[in-house]
Amino acid sequence: MSTHIKGLYAIADTALIPPHHLIDAVEQAIQGGARLIQYRDKSKDFNLRYQQALALQATCQRYQVPLIINDDMQLAQQVQAAGVHLGRDDVTIEIARAKLGHTAIIGISCYNQLSLAMAAVDNGASYVAFGRFFPSQTKPEAVHASLELLQQAHRQLTCPIVAIGGITPDNATPLLQAGADSLAVIQGLFGHSNIRLAAYNYASLFN
Repeated sequence: MSTHIKGLYAIADTALIPPHHLIDAVEQAIQGGARLIQYRDKSKDFNLRYQQALALQATCQRYQVPLIINDDMQLAQQVQAAGVHLGRDDVTIEIARAKLGHTAIIGISCYNQLSLAMAAVDNGASYVAFGRFFPSQTKPEAVHASLELLQQAHRQLTCPIVAIGGITPDNATPLLQAGADSLAVIQGLFGHSNIRLAAYNYASLFN
């Protein structure tokens, strides 16, 4: 499944997207060229999360774009999403793999630590994510990752590499040149008045 991890990775964060606009916003992102969707919701409303994830999965299946669930392995299993994205405080890759199966996409946040990424790959991660690379409105306190880190990771890792954090179409090219396979975007995409056009501008960088 790791072959999917290339291009624009749209992170649909419900802190930014109103509930009534979520499905339409994601559909616009896909129509603009997003190759991967992540559902990111930090609320405790489990019924709402389930309904939203189910609707997103139906939309993603229609376009044959994988849906990744942020942090919630159980929800990923319930809606039969393509996989899960895990952070520092989430379950281990081994547990997620045992629960979701060998074809599931399991992504790991590695912040600015190559050692974390190398361990993740050894444990069967489908992709690793580094960042933030630029100041981020979503996570202003996030640690800074460097282009040198991306270059090292590109040389040493065998899995796709995702870059995240304050990425715009104007500042993204050095990240791709340094070895990023995919650009994960929240604000630069879903904070835009024309999501389809914004997605197209990111996707065009990969052509």
